[in-house]
Amino acid sequence: MDKFIINGGKKLYGEISISGAKNAAVAIIPAVVLCDEPCVIENLPRIRDVAVILAILEHMGAKIDRKSDSVVEIDPRGIKSYKVTCEGLVSDMRASYYLLGALLGRFHNALVPYPGGCSFCERPIDLHLKAFETLGANCEILFDKIKLESEKLTGATINFEIVSVGATMNAMLAAVRTPGVTLIEGAAKEPHIVDLANFLNSMGANIKGAGTDVIKIKGVDSLHGCTYSIIPDQIEAGTYMAAVAATGGDVLIKNVTPEHLKSIISKLRDTGTTVQEQDESVRVIREGELKACQLKTMPHPGFPTDMQPQFVALLSTATGKSRVMECVWENRFSYIPQLRKMKADIIDNGNVAYIHGRDRLQGAKVRALDLRAGAAMVIAGLAATGITEIEDIKYIERGYEKIIEKLTAVGADIRRVTVKEDVDESNLN
Repeated sequence: MDKFIINGGKKLYGEISISGAKNAAVAIIPAVVLCDEPCVIENLPRIRDVAVILAILEHMGAKIDRKSDSVVEIDPRGIKSYKVTCEGLVSDMRASYYLLGALLGRFHNALVPYPGGCSFCERPIDLHLKAFETLGANCEILFDKIKLESEKLTGATINFEIVSVGATMNAMLAAVRTPGVTLIEGAAKEPHIVDLANFLNSMGANIKGAGTDVIKIKGVDSLHGCTYSIIPDQIEAGTYMAAVAATGGDVLIKNVTPEHLKSIISKLRDTGTTVQEQDESVRVIREGELKACQLKTMPHPGFPTDMQPQFVALLSTATGKSRVMECVWENRFSYIPQLRKMKADIIDNGNVAYIHGRDRLQGAKVRALDLRAGAAMVIAGLAATGITEIEDIKYIERGYEKIIEKLTAVGADIRRVTVKEDVDESNLN
């Protein structure tokens, strides 16, 4: 098992280019199953989740042709069955559940092993199943598989009482080739919802309203191939922006859509960090001390829950007392004991964390408990005094392409080592 070793306390200067959006890619790749011709996907991030979902499609019979580091051609015509049998791969990622909507939409049946991925809280898929049932599918959860069956799917009105990104996207996948009109009410509005809709429309789907709380889908008989470029990853961008704020410095974050970063930019400015917006980049400058602030996670366009751990790490070094309220997922503060190992002064009470900032965190041995919690450990390590050793980095590499190279390029002292490598533990707590 490999680890990250960070020698913290160094300011960051230079440029970082953001990769394609993980949360869009892991839905767009399964969406190719719905198509009758090959598709070329551009600006794909080279991360573990993308590699896993591509491997699943290949195992099912799709032909995968990697044109370059960020461009892949997928030919789905070899997929002849609605059954997914590679349990080990499916259990590696949460977003494998998008195969349910894609296979149901194409074959009117699906049999998919139960998804895995980050386990920071219980994340049931009951809203996904409700959507499928509304369209006419019978849903059954077996011991380790999810089984969907239908004789005929029909367009219908799906009403989500709770906003769910995954359920919205799965409903879209199931509905695009379903006869009739489907309305998704209470839909999520995240940028990757819009990106999936744009991709499906590029293949000939008829989707309107993505990015609002009502999405209208007119079913089509077939979808054709296309070439499509995935949007930049707003959470990767936000993570590096938070890292600059935590360490100090001046970094230009390139290949971003500033409109997608509004809530993150607003909160960084609350901490005293300067953020300059340009057409396809943002410049982040932090010279003085950080100031405490208050934030609450909300569905888009509110502050994203996937940036909450990174901001808790950042605010651990801010002057004053901060308050962070998690309103999307339960138990998403499970990583806080790891920050306490680094001398962070944090009290978490249910869905609220109270942070009393200090000048410096202290390097320590910590673990990445999930993807975004792992990113928080990286930020804390970069800002801390001494050496930080991060275990379970497989979670971090699920969502951050070339994180070592990107951080090293702007002056961070971070490296990836194997367990066998000798590490100077004199500075480890």
